[in-house]
Amino acid sequence: MTKGNINVSVENIFPLIKKFLYSDHEIFLRELISNATDATLKLKHLTGIGEAKVEYGNPKIEVKVDKENKTLRIIDQGIGMTAEEVEKYINQVAFSGAEEFLEKYKDSAKDSGIIGHFGLGFYSAFMVAEKVEIVTKSYKDEPAVRWICDGSPEFTLEETTDKTERGTEIILHIAEDSTEFLEEGKIRELLLKYNKFMPVPIKFGTKTHTLPLPEDAAEDAVAETEEVDNIINNPTPAWTLAPSELTTEDYMKFYHELYPMQFEEPLFNIHLNVDYPFNLTGVLFFPKLNNSLNIEKDKIQLYQNQVFVTDEVKGIVPDFLMLLRGVIDSPDIPLNVSRSYLQADGAVKKISSYITKKVADKMASLINENREDYEQKWNDIKVVIEYGIITEEKFAEKADKFTLYPTTDGKYFLWNELEEKIKPNQTDKDGKLVILYASNADAQHSYIQSAKDKGYEVLLFDSPIIPHVIQKLESSKDKISFVRVDADHINNLIKKDEPVISKLTETEKESLKKNVEEAVNDKKFTIQLEDLDSTDAPFTITQPEFMRRMKDMQATGGGGSMFGMGGFPEMYNLVVNSNSEFADQILKTENAEEKESLIKYAVDLAKLSQNLLKGKDLTDFIQRSYQKLK
Repeated sequence: MTKGNINVSVENIFPLIKKFLYSDHEIFLRELISNATDATLKLKHLTGIGEAKVEYGNPKIEVKVDKENKTLRIIDQGIGMTAEEVEKYINQVAFSGAEEFLEKYKDSAKDSGIIGHFGLGFYSAFMVAEKVEIVTKSYKDEPAVRWICDGSPEFTLEETTDKTERGTEIILHIAEDSTEFLEEGKIRELLLKYNKFMPVPIKFGTKTHTLPLPEDAAEDAVAETEEVDNIINNPTPAWTLAPSELTTEDYMKFYHELYPMQFEEPLFNIHLNVDYPFNLTGVLFFPKLNNSLNIEKDKIQLYQNQVFVTDEVKGIVPDFLMLLRGVIDSPDIPLNVSRSYLQADGAVKKISSYITKKVADKMASLINENREDYEQKWNDIKVVIEYGIITEEKFAEKADKFTLYPTTDGKYFLWNELEEKIKPNQTDKDGKLVILYASNADAQHSYIQSAKDKGYEVLLFDSPIIPHVIQKLESSKDKISFVRVDADHINNLIKKDEPVISKLTETEKESLKKNVEEAVNDKKFTIQLEDLDSTDAPFTITQPEFMRRMKDMQATGGGGSMFGMGGFPEMYNLVVNSNSEFADQILKTENAEEKESLIKYAVDLAKLSQNLLKGKDLTDFIQRSYQKLK
C-alpha cells in the first residue's frame, strides 16, 4: 500500500476548491460525469486506432444512490487507470489528463470529443463529500487499485481485487451538510440539467418494460414485464448531426426535448455548424414573439462538448438573439476553472459575429425560398429583426434583403420595392422621400383613410421599438424621412401637384384663428390654419413629429429626459381646415356663446379621435351630446 501527500502548491487545496473555485456545489456531478465520459471516449478512440486491444462494446455510465450508507457512486466502463496513472492524474492537482491525452493524440483525436480542460474537475467531489474513493482498473493488463482521501492532502493507494472489469468507480461519502445529494429526485434533476445530452448513455435506476404477447396468446393472457436500464440522456442530440440527416419533425422533437413545457411550435430553426476559425455547433429556434419584448430571455443553452454550462449566454449570443431559444455548443468558449463564467476573449466576439452572420443569411434564404410563408410569419419575428437592426451593425447592413415593410392594406415590401412604389408621389420640397406610417391602425384609422384618399401609401409600424428603428433608418439611408400619419399634417410635408386654393381671405382667417384660440384657451395646443380639401375633417389634432418621437423613444428606454423628472411636455397641433363648411359656420355664427360651444364640441370630437378626451372632460362631452340629441 502506498501512502503520501497529494502534490499541491498550497497547504490545503480543498477549502480553496470548496469556497472559491466552484461557486455552485451542485456542479460536482457534472464534473464527475464529464470525467467518466472522457474515460469512455478515450477508450473508443484508442480501440478505433488499434492501440487498445479490447472490445469497446456498448459502454454506459451508471449513477447509484445509497441513502442508507450515505454514498453516491459514479461508475464508468471506460479506459480506467493504473496505479501510476492515479498518482499522476489524481495526486498532482491541476494536471489535466484530458489535455495530455489530446496533446499526445492531437492528430487523430481531434474529433474524439474529450471534454476535460482543467484537471480540477474531480476535486469538486469534495464540495459535497467528506471522503472520496476511486476504484479503478485500466484497460491494460494491470491490477485494479483503490484510492481513498478524506478531504485532507493525505491519501492511500493500494491494489484491490474488488474490481475485475475495466473502468472507474467514484464513491462519494456524502457529508452531513450535503445530504440533499442523497435524494434520487435531486440527482435526477441534476443529471437532466447538466448531462441530458452527454455523448455516452447514462443509466440512473431501472424501469419496467412490458414484453409483447405471442400471437397465439389466450385472450386473458397477462403480459410479462422485465426491468431494463433507465437511460436518462440523449447521446446524439440534433446539433451533433448534420442538417442533411434531420427532418423538420426531428427538429420539432428536439425543441420539445429542450422545452418540454413549451407547447407552441417554433416558426423555424437555424442549424449552426462551423469548424474554422473556431468550433461551434448548435440549433437556434425562432419562437412566436408577436409584438412583445416582455418575454423570457436566457432560453439559449450553452454546452461545451455536450456538457451543459449555462443558460446565461450574453456575450456569446448577440443581444438581439437572446429572444430566441436553442443550443450552442463549442469547445473553444473560454470559461473559468469552474466552467461557470465566460472569460473575456477575442474568440467570444468571433463566435458572436458568426452567429449574427448565420442568422442574417438564414433570413435572406427563407424569404427567397418562400416569400408568402415568410410574410405570414413576419409579425411573429419582426421584433427580433428590428432589434438586430438597431443593435448590430453587421446585421443591419444585411437587413434590406429580408426586412419587410407592411402597409395598412396588408401588403409587404422590401426596401427597394418600397422606394420604387412611393418615390413618385411622396417627396417633400427638398426631394426627400417621405414615408408615412401608422403605429395603431384602429386608433389612427381616420388619418390613414385621409392619407390613402390622397393616394399615399401608409406603412404599419406597430412594434414597441419602432422609434429606434426609424431613427436608425433615417441615419443610415440617404434623404428619407418617416412621419407618423397623425403627426404634423402630411400636406405640409408632401409635394402636391395642384395646391388647394383658399376659400377665405386673410382677414377671415385671422378672425377664425382668434375665435378658436379664445374657445380652446389651452397652452398645450398650437392652433394652425391650413387650406385643405373641403372634404377633410374640420378639426384635426396632430403632434409635432420630433416631440412625439422623443416621447416614444423615452417610453421604450432610449429617449432620456430633456425636461427633468416630468419628461417631455404634452404638445399638440390643432389643425383647422379653413376650407371646411364648419369654418364658414363658425365665422357666420354671431352669438358668442353659441360660437364657443360649436368650437369646443368640434375640439372634443378631435380629442376623442386621438384618445385625449378622458375623465371629467369625457363625461361632460357625453352629457352635452345627449342634450344635442334632445
